[in-house]
Amino acid sequence: MVNRFLIWIVFVVLTVPSYGQQLCPIIPAPLKASRGDGVFILDKHTFLLAEDSALQDVASYLQYELLRLKSLPLAQSNNKRSTASAIHLRLGGKKNMDNEAYHLMIKEQEIVIEAGSTAGIFNGASSLVQLISGIDASNDKILIPAWQIEDEPAYPWRGLMLDESRFFIGKEKVMDLIDWMAFYKLNKLHWHLTDEPAWRLEIKKYPKLALIGGVGDHNNPTKPAAFYTQREIAEIVSYAAKRNISVIPEIDMPGHATAANRAYPQYNGGGSKQHPDFTFDPGKEETYTFLSNIVSEANALFPGGMMHLGGDEVSFGSDKWMQNEGIKKLMQKHELKGLKDIERYFMERMADSVYQLNSKLLVWDEMADINLPKDSTIIFWWRHDKPEQLQKSLDKGYQTVICPRLPYYFDFVQDSTHRAGRKWGKRYNPLREVYSFSVDSLLGNVDQKNLVLGLQANLWTETVTNLSRVDYLLFPRLAGLAEAAWSDKKVKSYASFEERLKGHLQLYRTQNIYFYNPFQPNEIPEPVYFKKDRKDLNAEEN
Repeated sequence: MVNRFLIWIVFVVLTVPSYGQQLCPIIPAPLKASRGDGVFILDKHTFLLAEDSALQDVASYLQYELLRLKSLPLAQSNNKRSTASAIHLRLGGKKNMDNEAYHLMIKEQEIVIEAGSTAGIFNGASSLVQLISGIDASNDKILIPAWQIEDEPAYPWRGLMLDESRFFIGKEKVMDLIDWMAFYKLNKLHWHLTDEPAWRLEIKKYPKLALIGGVGDHNNPTKPAAFYTQREIAEIVSYAAKRNISVIPEIDMPGHATAANRAYPQYNGGGSKQHPDFTFDPGKEETYTFLSNIVSEANALFPGGMMHLGGDEVSFGSDKWMQNEGIKKLMQKHELKGLKDIERYFMERMADSVYQLNSKLLVWDEMADINLPKDSTIIFWWRHDKPEQLQKSLDKGYQTVICPRLPYYFDFVQDSTHRAGRKWGKRYNPLREVYSFSVDSLLGNVDQKNLVLGLQANLWTETVTNLSRVDYLLFPRLAGLAEAAWSDKKVKSYASFEERLKGHLQLYRTQNIYFYNPFQPNEIPEPVYFKKDRKDLNAEEN
């Protein structure tokens, strides 16, 4: 006998109109979404069918997320002809679909996610997870309104850079952030693992890099060594890959080398009073062997075929290069005239080490000044106050990732009243500016637009002392970034985004995310990490 309460719920869902029902609640906004009639009833008896063995990881992701967010266990089935209600994952779809495009169809008797690739199927699964996450269960049943969604991304690169040299957050939290990246269809994790405060990556050939270089962080130079073992790296990379996320390591050079020089001082090129031991030594042949061995070992751990070598802010600590006898000989041998020429020589040699591994070289926008192969190099434009550097990158034909300080440095504060965090003069990075940033206004022509790979936010961690602060800096700006990078401008609307975001804030609460509430700036969410620091953290932010 059908439960009368369930009949009443279905009646309400079908007959009571509301703004929320007509507005597809997904972030980022899909390209096309139309509300259908009826509901799909999801419960523990619903089957999950991966109709191709290549989709097994996506099926496992769906099972995991429904357990994580709704405590709902779904069983997989191999019976494609079953008459029971089911979720179908199906490779197929229209010809010439974007690699990450998908079609999600929710009907009364079935849900079908169809795409031409596993990446597309995963994105459809992510949208389904979002739809389900915003619906409360009644009698252990989740009533999902019918939707027809056709969707594809505006940009192939939708990234987050995480700085763990300055604050180490650990495997569990990294995997948690990967889950949220997948939830919002972000697909590139740029992992800043080495810098001045600490070295966070185990290198078997040079164990002191982690054991000695891994000591300390930005706020506590004596903190016990913390780093990722190669086994942990493999686990995280695999976990991310199953969520359509590539992990790209950054091993910064020739500057930001302080932690490495602490471990292996024989490769130290000196620094400045403010940035001691800041550079590697470009005048010593052994330096290139040392770094090439590191790059080779790291490349084996990250199969994405990309390696970021930094190349930024070298002038902070290169003054002593001109007093180095080995560098003087190098300058004479190769007819180098000054510090910039030395820097160029160093980066071109190390770039060759990356290219020989059949990997692409990724570098910050300072490296647009030198001549690297445009087909094998990606430039990251970060200096918002130097638009000419972006123009130079595009004029030279480099594929470019857009990640300017304003508005995509997430260590900048979100509100004018916040005291902990950075500002640029009086400017900061509120959610609206993260969402509304226009790439098109920076570009000269259509050809240049085709060189823009996408958008990325960078989370530097000088002001991070606990995991709650990581959350506070990321949420909800991560959602704004996702829509800026995914959604076509014809479907973007900040008013619509705000309406959809309200439901996501409630999800943050249930998932113990310590977030900034743009609708109630004085709200203090209940932090879950490091509760002993709660009072101090709240005082900082409000």
